[in-house]
Amino acid sequence: MITKRIIPCLDVKNGRVVKGVNFSGLQDVSSPVELAKFYSDNGADELVFYDITASAEGRALFTDILRETASSVFIPLTVGGGINTVEDFDRVLKCGADKVSVNSGAIRDPELVSRAAKLYGDQCVVLSVDVKRVDGVFRVFAKGGRENTGMEAISWIRRCVENGAGEVVVNSIDTDGVKGGFDLEMLEAVCNVVNVPVIASGGAGKIQDFISLFRALPKVDAGLAASIFHFGEVRIPQLKKVMADANIPTRI
Repeated sequence: MITKRIIPCLDVKNGRVVKGVNFSGLQDVSSPVELAKFYSDNGADELVFYDITASAEGRALFTDILRETASSVFIPLTVGGGINTVEDFDRVLKCGADKVSVNSGAIRDPELVSRAAKLYGDQCVVLSVDVKRVDGVFRVFAKGGRENTGMEAISWIRRCVENGAGEVVVNSIDTDGVKGGFDLEMLEAVCNVVNVPVIASGGAGKIQDFISLFRALPKVDAGLAASIFHFGEVRIPQLKKVMADANIPTRI
């Protein structure tokens, strides 16, 4: 059985890791380079690095801090933020990323996913989707969760996977930073329509939330979190021990 991955997320703004609640109220946490090295040394399976204001500010992702972060870790690194063209994919990969996460760029240009997949392979293209319930419907949000696109999320995700996205990160805006558990309903809806790895993001508050996630939705491949790892509320070695004790396949 494939091991379940634990993935810390570095939300980077102006070269610093920050964290908020429901995508707002950001507070400074640490240097991405120092934090990435800490996670790499302490059992994280992968890392995600998001330049969270690149799309909203209409600029390219910061490459200097990314290059330094990538050189300090020895686990797979997924990078996103301001990815709008295949040239952006190329630039980020040359900075040391293993996979590239696209969100707003794919909304603006739906063919970006297929072009990037053809050039770099499906395994390199990660679709990141910020989803929020609007009148009971899962809607796709853009620009770091600031803008409702009006698109229905499940059909959008299915379309992008059909176009070549090799992995999907489902960011639930409703549960982000609230620490009440992952959005199981939303994740199940996604798992039912795709056959690529699904990463759960938004809502983790304690170790049991990961256990509940993997038990309820065996199709989910990974759990992603930020503040509970950043602030030491959950330590990855401890989380993995509990997962192993619960017979959830994990890399110790």
